[in-house]
Amino acid sequence: MASVLVASNRGPVSYTVRDDGALDTRRGGGGLVSGLSAVSSEGAAEDSVWVCAALSDGDREAVRRGVSEPGVRMLDIDPEVYADAYNGIANSVLWFLHHHLYDIPREPVFDADFRRRWESYRAYNRAFAEALAAAADEGAAVLVQDYHLALVPGQLRALRPDLRIAHFTHTPWASPQYLGMLPDDIHHELVEGMVGADQVGFHTHAWASAFLADPLVERAADGTRVTVHPLGVDAGELRALARRPEVEERLAALRAEVGEGRKTIVRVDRTELSKNILRGLLAYRELLTTRPEWRGRVVHLASAYPSRQDLEVYRTYTASVRALAERINEEFGTPDWQPVLVSVQDDFTRSLAAYRMADVALVNPVRDGMNLVAKEIPVVSDEGCALVLSREAGAYEELRADALTVNPYDVTGTAEALHEALSMPAPERADRTKRLAAAATALPPQRWFLDQLEALRALP
Repeated sequence: MASVLVASNRGPVSYTVRDDGALDTRRGGGGLVSGLSAVSSEGAAEDSVWVCAALSDGDREAVRRGVSEPGVRMLDIDPEVYADAYNGIANSVLWFLHHHLYDIPREPVFDADFRRRWESYRAYNRAFAEALAAAADEGAAVLVQDYHLALVPGQLRALRPDLRIAHFTHTPWASPQYLGMLPDDIHHELVEGMVGADQVGFHTHAWASAFLADPLVERAADGTRVTVHPLGVDAGELRALARRPEVEERLAALRAEVGEGRKTIVRVDRTELSKNILRGLLAYRELLTTRPEWRGRVVHLASAYPSRQDLEVYRTYTASVRALAERINEEFGTPDWQPVLVSVQDDFTRSLAAYRMADVALVNPVRDGMNLVAKEIPVVSDEGCALVLSREAGAYEELRADALTVNPYDVTGTAEALHEALSMPAPERADRTKRLAAAATALPPQRWFLDQLEALRALP
């Protein structure tokens, strides 16, 4: 039994089956894993459990063999139920709602197929609630993570009213008008699930306000505390990663590819619809069109990690990113200058190298819960960088004073901001970068998590 429990779709470990049948274990990375790993660090409870889903064949095989890391419990949920819950609801409905991504004349369509998938989402959440209820000590603290598990707090409250329950949403929260597109009974069930928590957390005041503005939340949230915890980055860990020998090698190769004396505009994203990569490329194209003095003098380093390629809309988007980058190179490129160097693959070493050589960081999502890239680049940039930042990124609340902020839909405005960023005097750029880095590291992942745990325990 545990006094502190974490629940998330993806856990801190994953497994693969080797050719000889043995299991290989891989520890996860990233801000969320680092933050939630604080549950077993000094200052947190030692009797802790992290409940997560088995995502791969290797994970499911590990569950069947009874193999597990200390403090981790994987749930072997039926693959069809999981696919309907994860892709059919979490990523195709809730993600689209919270990021305001729907093509309204055509989507959404809430029909019988949607209802069937929602049943799977409910069952998937129920599996987590039952596992948490079975593993929790009397009065334990349970911290549930993200939109995949929005129903868990209410379900768990019904099973174990003695528990202290928190839910944290890492995405934005949809406006009441957008969330109101859900069928009334589903909208009500979603809200009831969330307000089953004693504490509901978001990265920004904007997303917390959107949650509280929902009339259903206003009526149902009696006793639920809404908190704001902006996730930052661990400066020491990130800088150490960026100075590894393999990053130094990649940095030298990238500098040779860019060419001596040229400035760089860097972006690092998943090929996720909300990241707005296409409009960013269009803004760069407009910069080269309207400001010809930058031709041959700047290179756009764009890392676009493939995301959710099992969904057709994402495969199409990834192909569009590649195609637009190629058109820009064909239109403006010369024998000794390629305007865009795009990498559509998961390559963290390349991303860190690009961070270090960034003169300008472009972060222009149409809507984003936080966006750690906006915080990471100023922390590791070798010479300091100017940050062009969308006002719809969660990081905007903390970084806007020292960023060049843009309307993510305004391609011309973004092109003008890129010109201003490239033209920024070095002393000003350095001063801004120092202040950006200080803001970005103010609440590193472990502190972010422990603050929420302490706030939950302090509730009456």
